[in-house]
Amino acid sequence: MNGTSRADNRNFKTFVKFALILLGIFGAAAARSQVGSSGGSVQIPSLNIGVGGANNREQVSSTLQILALLTILSVAPAILILTTAFTRIVIVLGFVRSALGTQAIPPTQVLVGLSLFLTLYVMGPTYDRVYKEAVVPYMAKSNPITFEEALKRAEVPVREFMLKHTYESDLQMFLEMRNEKPASSKDVSLMALIPSFIISELKTAFIIGFYIFVPFIIIDLIVASVLMGMGMMMMPPVVVSLPAKLLVFVLADGWSVLARTLLSGYM
Repeated sequence: MNGTSRADNRNFKTFVKFALILLGIFGAAAARSQVGSSGGSVQIPSLNIGVGGANNREQVSSTLQILALLTILSVAPAILILTTAFTRIVIVLGFVRSALGTQAIPPTQVLVGLSLFLTLYVMGPTYDRVYKEAVVPYMAKSNPITFEEALKRAEVPVREFMLKHTYESDLQMFLEMRNEKPASSKDVSLMALIPSFIISELKTAFIIGFYIFVPFIIIDLIVASVLMGMGMMMMPPVVVSLPAKLLVFVLADGWSVLARTLLSGYM
């Protein structure tokens, strides 16, 4: 258990490092874009907030670069969420809450937080490869790779993860819609891979949700039948079935079984 916890801590620290260094990469890329206009030397970028007219083309170019960088940073969380295990995990946890009938318990913040940490657990090995194969060579002091090469190397582990958990039928549908005929999996474009991965994750999450609902529906039917047979038609079945479902879920160690099932689906 100590070895597993150490590995988990190492994966979490690696992910945090990668997130911080990724911001550094964007900053370095913005700085390098100024090389052509500064006589070959990299200048430290400065940011001034204000509204005014541009005096030359260089000012317009810098403004557009800042806007593009801010746009990328605002879209980055959505991209990270949709290209990881977060979608499937948070939907399945939402199905569990609906099946139990506990309304707002556990709270949404708890479910989202649990989903994020389970996602970090699943994506730890993938982001560890991204950090070692792309970020470290790019930030190296001697013989660093280019930003474009770092992006290509970082794309490989993420691509392999998405391809592994994407249904072939979904991927084929998007490839046909884009008229793409890749020679191998390495040639599949991200514009076709990302939406097919999301659709596959939604499909898998709904299949798991169906199996989650079945036992709880049986409990509701049994409770409703017993109350009907006892002539207690005015008694809401939810009042009796809710404690019964909670008892069954706790006795079955439901949260541990659910977490183990979700994580094993990505291993």
